[in-house]
Amino acid sequence: MKHIVLMFLLFASFVAQAERLKDIASVQGVRDNQLFGYGLVIGLNGTGDSTPFTNQSFASMLSKFGVTLPDGVTASSQNVAAVSLTATLPAFSKPGQKIDVTASSIGNASALRGGTLLLSTLKGADGAVYAIAQGNLVVGGLGANGTDGSRNSVNVPTVGRIPNGASVERTVPSSFNTGDTLTFNLNRPDFTTAKQVSDSINNLLGPGVATTLDATSIRVSAPRDPSQRVTYLSILENLEVVVAEERARIVVNSRTGTIIIGQHVRVSPAAITHGSLTVTIKEVPPVAGQDGTLTGGETIISPREGVDLSPGSGRMFVFDPGASLNDIVRAVNQVGAAPGDVMAILEGLKQAGAINADLVVI
Repeated sequence: MKHIVLMFLLFASFVAQAERLKDIASVQGVRDNQLFGYGLVIGLNGTGDSTPFTNQSFASMLSKFGVTLPDGVTASSQNVAAVSLTATLPAFSKPGQKIDVTASSIGNASALRGGTLLLSTLKGADGAVYAIAQGNLVVGGLGANGTDGSRNSVNVPTVGRIPNGASVERTVPSSFNTGDTLTFNLNRPDFTTAKQVSDSINNLLGPGVATTLDATSIRVSAPRDPSQRVTYLSILENLEVVVAEERARIVVNSRTGTIIIGQHVRVSPAAITHGSLTVTIKEVPPVAGQDGTLTGGETIISPREGVDLSPGSGRMFVFDPGASLNDIVRAVNQVGAAPGDVMAILEGLKQAGAINADLVVI
């Protein structure tokens, strides 16, 4: 076989199983927050940048230390680079705790290896300062420049990370300890799963404790006392819930030829011809000739489960109604069809209304 379509049946043998509530849902109001900032990385070995905003920032930094440049002299150094800073502030972070920081060059610096980030502020979307960052960068990439202008790099040398490089200075207000209820939001909205969560909580704590608001949210009564609420939530988040099976879906990666098919995908009676390849789904056990046509030659009754392969110049596959796409793709693979052929067949079946699934192309 020249071409093999890579097919992964993610849910082929899936059986409904219980998952912890903490793995399928989050508590409303308990969330991470994104921080951003701007800073200067110094100590570079000639791999910094010389953009106007870097020079201006460099001059501003010198002035804060009482260094005044003579008139007409521009603050410029190839050992300095302007960077954009990003960090994630976890929920319930308290002042003094440490978080990681990522620094990315925003100028024409060729590498940040060996650099040190000067004291910089990290702000939230509201413009308030939530953390202060400073420290030595860990850079996984490596770059080299030649005197003739040639350049070679491994990975990305213009992005570095500072583990525990920022100190939290401000607490983000949370609604966790307010009100008489908590709300769980499912990671993947589903009406059946939402009802399962509500039923499981009510079976554990009594009727009426949990109510479903929609396909995503489940509201649960909770104590007001913070310590009791934490204990209460620790019990609920470890509660096992039977998660509903996913909708029938086919995911096609057009770049790699990968096809992912869910377990509930089925096809209705249809026929598709693609070049010399014919795929047929019929209501009754079909009869096919060995010469690859529907008439003439020795007749063969195809088995109920399956697939009729004709060795003639044309390739024909006949399936019983309700056959899974697993059967179709496996049969097409047997004749070495290219990934594009299978994708075209799936798209054609979808457009004809013969597939009861969502077709997602990535």
